Amino acid sequence: MTTTPAAGAPTRIQQNILARGERRLLNWICPRLPAWVTPDQLTTLGFLGAVMVASGYMLSWIDDEWLGLCLAGYIVNWFGDSLDGSLARWRQIERPNYGYFVDHSVDALATFLMVGAIGVSPYFRLDVALMAVIGYFLLSIHTFIAAKVVGEFRLSYMAGGPTELRLMLMAMTATMAFVGPGDIPGTNFSPFDLFGLVIASILVTLFIVQSFATARMLRARGG
Repeated sequence: MTTTPAAGAPTRIQQNILARGERRLLNWICPRLPAWVTPDQLTTLGFLGAVMVASGYMLSWIDDEWLGLCLAGYIVNWFGDSLDGSLARWRQIERPNYGYFVDHSVDALATFLMVGAIGVSPYFRLDVALMAVIGYFLLSIHTFIAAKVVGEFRLSYMAGGPTELRLMLMAMTATMAFVGPGDIPGTNFSPFDLFGLVIASILVTLFIVQSFATARMLRARGG
């Protein structure tokens, strides 16, 4: 979904599969939140959701039932992360520079915690998880740079965005409880490691393709 930006702000481009339905849901929730709820509180709540996710993966060494904490954490993370900016815009209390800096700084740390913790679970190799984190951060860097030089802040790629990514990770987490840990015979990789390698490869490829495309466009514009 594309929203009208404030003067001088980049245009938000969000074309993921669930964008319209998610926007309707967020617009329904915003006016129903108590007045004492603030965007900063929602940002904190989203981060606490990331801590829940990370804790669940680490505790899954004890019992795979702790993976349920991860699933709950993803929902809490979505609620806080998706609603902090939405609430600020709904109440017309945006602080563009402060909100942009704090929100994306917290998001980066939350992403590192959640995906990094997958790598210290019994289901996933740490190096594979870190490759996925690197791919995500590379694409994020491209997004932030493009917002400056092109004026477009892209929140989705290949019809997928943060919400679709969370749902994908939730589906993988639920599958972990049924498949269990263990490598594919004859390899040092679990089925989840292979899934992570595919995701990491897609993210890095998207970064490379988008970077070359943006560079060509800027060159054609003469600057």
